[in-house]
Amino acid sequence: MLVDTELEHLPAELRWREWMGRVEAVIFAASEPVTREVLARVVGRNCNLELIIDDIRAELTGRPYELVAVAGGWQHRTKKAFGDSIHAAFGTAGQGTKELSQSEALVLMCIAYFQPITRGELSSFFGKEVSRDLIGVLRGQELIASGPRSPKPGAPYTYVTTKTFLSQFGLETLRQLPDFEALEDAGLLSKEKLLAGDIVPDFSSNHQNADLGIED
Repeated sequence: MLVDTELEHLPAELRWREWMGRVEAVIFAASEPVTREVLARVVGRNCNLELIIDDIRAELTGRPYELVAVAGGWQHRTKKAFGDSIHAAFGTAGQGTKELSQSEALVLMCIAYFQPITRGELSSFFGKEVSRDLIGVLRGQELIASGPRSPKPGAPYTYVTTKTFLSQFGLETLRQLPDFEALEDAGLLSKEKLLAGDIVPDFSSNHQNADLGIED
């Protein structure tokens, strides 16, 4: 179906309002962040999408939801201030994903910072086998996916994070991950502790053995 994107028959102000409405409607209807390429299909060639987004955000001031840049696109998100209300209404079932265990979160963090990385390399970081079941949990939530084959013998699969990971954690790109050096300088994290699996308080070896799926 052809859509008139230029809208040359409309005065400039009405044309801009129509573009704003189209952009917001497309983002509202989408179940995942909408990219620039998709939005460009419904506006004119000379339309500045950043300014359109800015004007939409301005109109949403005071509303319980906002327009955010995430995972390489834009998406409507409920403001954090209303998180408790949403949780009270829907419980954890309304969130769409289950909460990660400490070890799942720790492995996911390692993948995010050191991708592409193999399961064997993850296991060597922690000194304990990272189970296929744990990897399966992260894959099942679409937080990670298979990356390029490793050049190591046997060409094992590597793992990388996904757009769902970016969306879940409110990141537009991986460049927005906290900088390791900054975290170390602030005393919040050390690379040595991360690689040793020792960044979560009271994360005992027994707890680690159980959660990382050690095989006898």
